[in-house]
Amino acid sequence: MAHSRGVSIRLFLAEGVPDGLWVVEKSNWTGLALMCPRASYPGARSRDELSRPGVYVLVGPAEESPDRERIYVGEADVLSKRLDQHQATKDFWTRAVVFTSKDQNLNKAHVRYLESRLLRLANEAGRAEVDNGNAPGLPSLSEAEAAEMGAFLDEMLMIYPVLDIRAFEVIATPADIRRLALVGPGADAKGADTAEGFVVFCGSAARATTVPSIHRYMVDLRESLLAEGVLASDGDTLRFTRDYIFNSPSTAAGVVLGRSANGRVEWKDESGQTLRELGEAAVEPAAQSG
Repeated sequence: MAHSRGVSIRLFLAEGVPDGLWVVEKSNWTGLALMCPRASYPGARSRDELSRPGVYVLVGPAEESPDRERIYVGEADVLSKRLDQHQATKDFWTRAVVFTSKDQNLNKAHVRYLESRLLRLANEAGRAEVDNGNAPGLPSLSEAEAAEMGAFLDEMLMIYPVLDIRAFEVIATPADIRRLALVGPGADAKGADTAEGFVVFCGSAARATTVPSIHRYMVDLRESLLAEGVLASDGDTLRFTRDYIFNSPSTAAGVVLGRSANGRVEWKDESGQTLRELGEAAVEPAAQSG
């Protein structure tokens, strides 16, 4: 989402350590978030915030993809009771993020609305493995309540990326971003380097086979992308069925080329400049002026 002015988000380390319980608040908003590592949950479960209605996301590693997350989205009248159940029955999650209200004005219909919207967003984005079954339908809310919960959700969606949760964001690249290309045997891909990672665009072609020397991690990643349907067989190549963000240009290049690759020199713009050369050119004027 685009915002015309800066906002203040306050992170309070409730246990005094960076890998413990976080309390997250935003200026001029009645909402409140807690981010809790699973190991910290037994000590956090008695907090007053978890005795209220709210919506939560459990986050852990995906089963199939080494570079993706698995999530479960839920809601509860009393958050601690539901999280107690998941502590006993769900093994995959390593942290929980819950949202509730400081003025306790959320009710059952409100949190069901937020749960339904989050699940739809996660399924549309396709960026995480969703552990839920079908997304529940939206509950019946008045026009005013629906508007209020839509605004509440917007605030949540601003905070999730601050907590390193991207599952609800559809991949979007600015229209003016520099587009790069990579061509090789059986491969013809387009992509872009972004602040979040390297995006390979839908329709890009990847080599169908791999060389014997390719790293096992790359083999596993290609297989997981095939299993998820991100890559699909298309004649003698593999085709990207949607935009996909990799953690680095080199990982993206390796998947496309079917071999280990330095993405900083493999990805090039329309004039033939490599990603490395483009980066050096971008900082060169500043270095000269300094």
